[in-house]
Amino acid sequence: MKVAFDPGKDASNREKHGLSLERATEIDLRAAHILADDRQDYGEQRWRAYGMLDGRLHMLAFTFRDGTLRAINLRRANAKESKRYG
Repeated sequence: MKVAFDPGKDASNREKHGLSLERATEIDLRAAHILADDRQDYGEQRWRAYGMLDGRLHMLAFTFRDGTLRAINLRRANAKESKRYG
């Protein structure tokens, strides 16, 4: 699947979480637990996927634009998320 992301957001994500958004391609969305992210109005439909990366559960926030997955955030799942989706 094609993945796109903002280079500035990628730099911010690497600094904050130690992960490039480019690694979103490594999460198997077919095996991931995917939820609609409706915590606020983002002006577009956003999703949260919980899937494995490097043997640990991670959370990928994303949307679709023009048939392309646009990665917004990628980080290790926190303890609550790991218990719920791990």
